[in-house]
Amino acid sequence: MASAVVRKKLMDFLEEDVGLGDITTDAVIPSGTMARAQILAKEPIVVAGVFEAKMLFEIIGAKIARSVEDGAEVAAGTVIMEIEGDGRAILTAERTVLNILMRMSGIATATRRLVKKVQDAGFNVRVAATRKTAPGLRYFDKRAVIVGGGDPHRSRLDDAVLIKDNHIAIAGGIEEAIKRALSAVSFSKKIEVEAKTMSQAVRAAKLGVDIIMFDNMQMKEIDETLKALKELGLRAKVLIEVSGGITEENILGYAKLGPDIISLGSLTHSVKAVDISLEVVETKTKS
Repeated sequence: MASAVVRKKLMDFLEEDVGLGDITTDAVIPSGTMARAQILAKEPIVVAGVFEAKMLFEIIGAKIARSVEDGAEVAAGTVIMEIEGDGRAILTAERTVLNILMRMSGIATATRRLVKKVQDAGFNVRVAATRKTAPGLRYFDKRAVIVGGGDPHRSRLDDAVLIKDNHIAIAGGIEEAIKRALSAVSFSKKIEVEAKTMSQAVRAAKLGVDIIMFDNMQMKEIDETLKALKELGLRAKVLIEVSGGITEENILGYAKLGPDIISLGSLTHSVKAVDISLEVVETKTKS
């Protein structure tokens, strides 16, 4: 996403929080008070949102003295960023900045943990997100997944074709839905289809889709379907994504079946924000 668009979103977030003015800060902090503040990780995390936090501070006129890079794995107590500038402005932007850093770092941390778990077990499987993001936060959630080492999957409906169960129901069947997509969509767009059964997966593969998502299939059925596709000479012609009911506890069980992608809505729809704080460490009044 272009920086100008991100900047506009950040300004909207700040406006949402500030309203007509920060009446507490304006009443308590004398005009012209300068401050130096640090943003601290309160627990071990993968940091994400530094780029966005810097942009927010630049919007309010603060200077970034130092910072870690997005994607850094840091210990509790690490200074993620040090800021210098007008004390009133820093305090007014504090919560907006922290909300972004806490959520994005939470997503990146969870993603990195799953990616490393799969890789350390020796599986060459992509860990992907879904479109189950909070409205208005799609860019931030997806970028946090990328920072954590995961795959963002589709960001928007115009990224790729993904024929789901309700498309199939309205179209009148999986074959009809796929045939319409193949005839209507540019070659430059990949076509993915959800399959809930072995029969649907085989039919989709025979029709030439790019990706088949095994949706909420049990592990035994996934294993049997992959074997069937291999026996028919179709497995190498499609990417296989498994999705639905996958957790940190069972992800290796799905990975060992041999899919290409494992997608989890939980990376974004129920992320646990990490603990990050902003602390003022020095103040002085302009002479």
